[in-house]
Amino acid sequence: MKTCLECGEKIVGREDKKFCSDSCRNAYNNKINKDSTNYMRNINNKLRKNYRILSELNVEGKTKTTRAKLMSKGFDFEFFTSILNTKTGNTYYFLYDQGYMILENDYYVLVKKDI
Repeated sequence: MKTCLECGEKIVGREDKKFCSDSCRNAYNNKINKDSTNYMRNINNKLRKNYRILSELNVEGKTKTTRAKLMSKGFDFEFFTSILNTKTGNTYYFLYDQGYMILENDYYVLVKKDI
């Protein structure tokens, strides 16, 4: 006799079932997939916020903005997912597919990678 991995109730039905209901399956998977620490959760929230800001400002796929505008929206320059150094010596900072490069006079070019 198999029991539900979430609530321990007896499972009725297919032999390979692991949960007694969709709600138990969802609850179990939500527990497993949640950010395990406040530290991770805070970093992921900052990454998501930065991504939203870049997406909001960069509707066309490539645009220019200022550091002040990014900061006024709450952008945190310490959090990004990758760095791309080009052959021409430019450095782009990316949050997934949204990126930015520092220009002169506190300007930034915002770009979007084609995935």
